[in-house]
Amino acid sequence: MLLLAAAAPAQAAGPATIAVLGDSIAAGYGLPAAQAFPARLEAALRAKGRDVKIINAGVSGDTTAGGLSRLDWTLSDKPDLVIVELGGNDALRGMDPKASEANLDAILVKLKAAGMKILLTGMLAPPNYGRDYSDAFNPIYARLAQKHNVPLYPFILDGVAADAALNQADAIHPNAMGVEVMVERILPYVEKALDAKANGS
Repeated sequence: MLLLAAAAPAQAAGPATIAVLGDSIAAGYGLPAAQAFPARLEAALRAKGRDVKIINAGVSGDTTAGGLSRLDWTLSDKPDLVIVELGGNDALRGMDPKASEANLDAILVKLKAAGMKILLTGMLAPPNYGRDYSDAFNPIYARLAQKHNVPLYPFILDGVAADAALNQADAIHPNAMGVEVMVERILPYVEKALDAKANGS
């Protein structure tokens, strides 16, 4: 009886829920839903024996301001881990990096206040706005990760950006092969975050 009672909470807990709060990269722009980054990440985690459910909270064209404005909707699902994937559209539109940083800061504050485990993913500014803009935009993710003591995956498109074979015709959004590279590279970071959540650290 004691063994059964001890097992009950684990059974009731169900799969770990991960929300990917993001833009078109998360939403899977130009791809079938089953090939979008959250779906492929879930499949990769399950293949490694992880009992997870991933919520695709990606909206194509979304900015850091948009992500902040709909954060309550994402929190309503009570995810165990939130992967924050925002900022690409801010950079593409040349938005003020200080505003982007303030929005991401507010997102992290709210997630931490709700007790959510966080994995922040970084973005790099496109070169067309010049070095001054890149120098202002690119460091905001590392700065916020340090400020809030949250893990950082430095560049969500690592290994994919600027590789024509891994991107769609627009040279911005990853194709199905590109998504697989993204998943392979971020997987250890996600697993580490899940283990930290499970261990209460």
